[in-house]
Amino acid sequence: MPNLASMSFFIPELILSAVALILFIFALVSDKAGKKGEYASVIAIAGLLASAVFVLKNFNIGSPPLFWGLLVLDKPAAFFKEIFIITALIVIIFSQRSNELRAGANDSAEYYSLLVGSVLGMNLLASANNLLMIYLALEFVSLMSFILVGFARGSSRSSEAALKYVLYGAVASGVFLYGASLYYGLTGTLDIKSFLTISPSPHLTISLAGLFILAGFLYKIAAVPMHAWCPDAYEGAPTPITAFLSVAPKAAGFAVLMRVFSAAGDGFNWPLIIAVISAATMTFGNLAAIPQTNVKRLLAYSSIAHAGYLLMGVASGTPRGAEAVYFYFAAYLVMNLGAFLVVQIIANTSPPLMGGDIGEGGRESLAAYKGLGRRGASGAILGITMTIFLLSLTGIPPFVGFIGKFYIFAAVMDAKLYWLAFIGIANSVVSLYYYMRIVKTIFFDEPADAVQPAFSSRRLAAILGVLSFATIFIGLYWQWLSNIVAAVIA
Repeated sequence: MPNLASMSFFIPELILSAVALILFIFALVSDKAGKKGEYASVIAIAGLLASAVFVLKNFNIGSPPLFWGLLVLDKPAAFFKEIFIITALIVIIFSQRSNELRAGANDSAEYYSLLVGSVLGMNLLASANNLLMIYLALEFVSLMSFILVGFARGSSRSSEAALKYVLYGAVASGVFLYGASLYYGLTGTLDIKSFLTISPSPHLTISLAGLFILAGFLYKIAAVPMHAWCPDAYEGAPTPITAFLSVAPKAAGFAVLMRVFSAAGDGFNWPLIIAVISAATMTFGNLAAIPQTNVKRLLAYSSIAHAGYLLMGVASGTPRGAEAVYFYFAAYLVMNLGAFLVVQIIANTSPPLMGGDIGEGGRESLAAYKGLGRRGASGAILGITMTIFLLSLTGIPPFVGFIGKFYIFAAVMDAKLYWLAFIGIANSVVSLYYYMRIVKTIFFDEPADAVQPAFSSRRLAAILGVLSFATIFIGLYWQWLSNIVAAVIA
């Protein structure tokens, strides 16, 4: 479809672009530092909601190729775009009451502009249908993420996390671009549909190009062996950004990986390669999480493990596997964001529960959760909700995480990947240990002190209630979400 004709289907991205620019201009002209954050967040929320409405309007229009085939507008892309937008909306509420971000309160308009810009990049990545477009969208998302990770002014660990993230990102970017250039040199095209013409036993150099391209996707989803940036970046970033990175960019990575995988089929022997990577990723993530004493770092390794579970659905290579991935992402959004919200509320408690800074030995330490359930009504609420989210992440019924894993394992069994299903079940058992270690610390350890964690706003309390309710409600009544996912596959 020509450029001008494509613009009518590109309205969600145009809205996000306009909102990001408006926020940057607002940051330059506004001198009311106290109100700037409130105004900027309202502008960002309004832009995201407007974009979400137009994404829904485009849901049933077919799959028109936009901008001469660089982008494609189909149902999977629309589904992931809604995931990005919902995640960003929730994270904006997190950010409004984050002590880590208050040091940069005068830069709040720029912060929300970067968040909206990141959603724009992920929208492009979910629709990308050309290796060059994929590369540009990957870089767009990565650049926004680098800045957001280092956004906490005056925090040395935030700056260190951003630097490590940049270094790993530069390597991953170079690897992906080299693979794409190899592929273009051999085939003369960057359109991913050309993968369909590759025989089951492609030329060795094309197979090598496919591995390099795959490495770029693995970096974005934090899968082994491109996972090393994840724990440091998640631990050092402001908690709202950690929550955002754990869901939205990961979803964008899976969106483009599944699009390319469906085009490649068996052309690069990707099903077996992804199955092996899935097993390695979930095993490493779960085993590495066991000795962690910083809860944010523990959840970072947990995020790596969940990337492994999601790769199981991709490795199955069936529509049922794709459906399982979509369902699991919806489930992962509510339970993982909920867990990080509890971490943020505990970290906001002042003074530090165990002394020291916010990190190791401080308010993010597992020791800070000792006896949390016995520290007043607010402590009990936080302890109960954290238990709900952790049980769901483990895959225990009746929570939504159980339904998500059931879909994943059913897809793998349907594809006759029994060995992968066995490894997945074993890893779920391992994850139960370190998740329940947090629950044990909350309810059975003696309180470290009498400090009661406090909700800094009613909005945080409300969003925590919504996320915990959704974790239970969708776990009990999941059919409506299953119907939505089935409509995406249809």
